[in-house]
Amino acid sequence: MRNIDTNILYKFFEGATSFEEECRIRTWMEADPANRLMFFKARRTFDAACLSGNLNPAEKAKNKSAFMNHRIWMNVLKVAAIILFTWTFTSLYYHFTQKEAETYAMQSIYVPAGQRINITLPDGTNVWLNARTRLDYPAVFGKDLRQVQLDGEAYFDVSKDKNRPFVVETDKCNIEVLGTEFNVDAYPDMDDFSVSLLEGSVKLLTKNDTDTLLLKPSYKAFIGRDGRFQTEEIDDYNALRWKEGLICFKSASFQSIMKSLEKYFGVSIVVSNEQALKSNYSGKFRQTDGVDHALRVLQKDIRFTYQRDEDNQIIFIR
Repeated sequence: MRNIDTNILYKFFEGATSFEEECRIRTWMEADPANRLMFFKARRTFDAACLSGNLNPAEKAKNKSAFMNHRIWMNVLKVAAIILFTWTFTSLYYHFTQKEAETYAMQSIYVPAGQRINITLPDGTNVWLNARTRLDYPAVFGKDLRQVQLDGEAYFDVSKDKNRPFVVETDKCNIEVLGTEFNVDAYPDMDDFSVSLLEGSVKLLTKNDTDTLLLKPSYKAFIGRDGRFQTEEIDDYNALRWKEGLICFKSASFQSIMKSLEKYFGVSIVVSNEQALKSNYSGKFRQTDGVDHALRVLQKDIRFTYQRDEDNQIIFIR
């Protein structure tokens, strides 16, 4: 709404507008700062006309009683102007501060051990969160950047937006994308860290800004002992089937399997069985079946016993 009939403004100054007309005026004022200037200009013109008596005959007849006492009328106008200014200022202040609050209000979600969930972020990005994972994200993304914080493992299908990069911040590095599909394994209490790219491209930047990497599809990136990024081609996509609730292993060492169980179920596993440590295993487990079920399945192919310390969440493999 760019223009408004001046007569409606005059009716407003006279206190003769309907509720709908008042709403229309307020909406018009909020639409453009220039409209507010026009409003106050009309206010001054109306006040001058009141003081000089230069209203047309019809208006004089209609408002004869209203102008019998100019001094009282002007006092009323001053009060009305103060009320209007206060209402306008309060509305604008609330409008902008509320928007700012919404932009920076953070949401947080945590997935318990042995579980996984699927969520959609405010920009339409689809995210799967694995067990013991925490994701922090704003209720409303900013105009220039979409940034989230991740502790754990997540699979992102990022909504494309060339004007607003999507950044995943972890304790080891930041990952920046525009629109793509990738998996991040970044548990803060685990040494392992990896980013597996399925589609699009991602840019990785270490936290100390010592190294950057542009990752290609079908490749996985991790941080080497020298603190720099290294890459390798993804040879087993079954590892990403955790989204289906499956923990999959392909010729994996017993020790690496135990580390995965620790990660997904939030327990500590102490292995003292030397023979078991020499074994490899291929197979899959459902997260919802729990760690005891996984260990019992492994016992069918690998000789070992185990005992649980429930108080301290430790499993001893013997």
